[in-house]
Amino acid sequence: MNETPPRIYLETYGCQMNEADTEMITGLLTKAGWSVVSDPALADVVILNTCAVRERAEERVAGRVRQLGLMKRYRPDLRIGLAGCMARHLGEDLLRRLPELDILVGPDSYRRLAEILSRRDEGPLVDLALARDERYLGLPAARRGEVHAWVPIMRGCDRFCSFCVVPLVRGREKSLPHEEILTQIEDLVHGGAIAVTLLGQTVNSYLDGEVDFAALLDRIARIEGLVRVRYTSPHPADFTPEVFDAMARHANLCRHVHLPVQSGADRILAAMRRGHTRADYLALVGTIRAALPDVALTTDLMVGFPGETPAEFEETLSLMREVRFDSAFLFRYSPRPGTYAHRKLPDDVPDREKGRRLSEMIALQEEISAERYGRWVGREVDVMVEGPSRRNPGCVRGKADDFKTVVMPSLGDDRPGTVRRVRIARATTHTLIAEGIGDRHAAPELDLLAEIEGD
Repeated sequence: MNETPPRIYLETYGCQMNEADTEMITGLLTKAGWSVVSDPALADVVILNTCAVRERAEERVAGRVRQLGLMKRYRPDLRIGLAGCMARHLGEDLLRRLPELDILVGPDSYRRLAEILSRRDEGPLVDLALARDERYLGLPAARRGEVHAWVPIMRGCDRFCSFCVVPLVRGREKSLPHEEILTQIEDLVHGGAIAVTLLGQTVNSYLDGEVDFAALLDRIARIEGLVRVRYTSPHPADFTPEVFDAMARHANLCRHVHLPVQSGADRILAAMRRGHTRADYLALVGTIRAALPDVALTTDLMVGFPGETPAEFEETLSLMREVRFDSAFLFRYSPRPGTYAHRKLPDDVPDREKGRRLSEMIALQEEISAERYGRWVGREVDVMVEGPSRRNPGCVRGKADDFKTVVMPSLGDDRPGTVRRVRIARATTHTLIAEGIGDRHAAPELDLLAEIEGD
């Protein structure tokens, strides 16, 4: 009689790199004989793949661990683990804070995960070491959809911004060989993928010793059958003009640049160790828009960094008015243990003031987004279908070339990956609403919905 394979349930928190890592973990464990289940109640092991960028993300994971721990009352053999950045960031202190945990594995431990899980040692299983030579080469990934794929091209970060834990939890920069990346994407396209998103903690710092990011983009764009290429997340100080020249040459390099700035005040940027000034950033914006007139610019902005004065907060608002971002991820500063800011800079902006500044920033961005999105009313755009609209029965949603979400009437056969030509009828601050005027491309038949990048 065949032995029942061990069962694992995986849950992902955080960035797109974590999504890609979960696909890799799934591929590794499936190859090792594990069965991946869709309900934690059916699993022998539950693993949460976690984020450490902000305190709130860690609190959310801790709450989920406690909730899952209740299952041990009637399933004492259930094992619960954390993988990824939070596990690496907080380390074995998590075992004291969350006694429900049995397993801790860091981002460089995945190659050994099947062996780790096979052990039945007394006490928790812990493997958190960073490996300078781990570049994740040759590891299988179980892709969740055939149309779109996450493709990590580099990992880690050498920037050491004073507020950021990424170098502490992901290690130093490591770029994959460009031949490996090109082969991987070609194989994905042969398997039916038509869109990829290139991933890296500072993706545009890619350099494998021979090929830099601009040259890599140029080579990827030439792969036949690849309809859309995106990348995230870049650092402003690592861009070269050649990147935007490549984007202007190739129609399948999407007209969207995520350009994190964090603050509009030079003193705060210096304290953050961002490696650029306000003037540098504005010059880069000018370069991008000269090369790509219809580009959508998005950003990350933080309020309440240590020492931020009301006048410096106003400088950030004035930068927002000057650049006019299509959308932005807006956050209040939360100190991350181990970072320079946590060790050396007092968190001296009161929470209430952080909240007030964040509300003002949100209101301004909503106003700007309404204007930026409204510019598209009456225009025709190509939209790649992602799936059914979550709020509008009879409609589907997708992404325009510049990453804006578009909701449009269903034609009854809107498979994920279908590219439709639509006319924008109206706009909100986050969504374009369209009327369909025809089809441009049909993706292969799919058994599963491909969630490309979320709303």
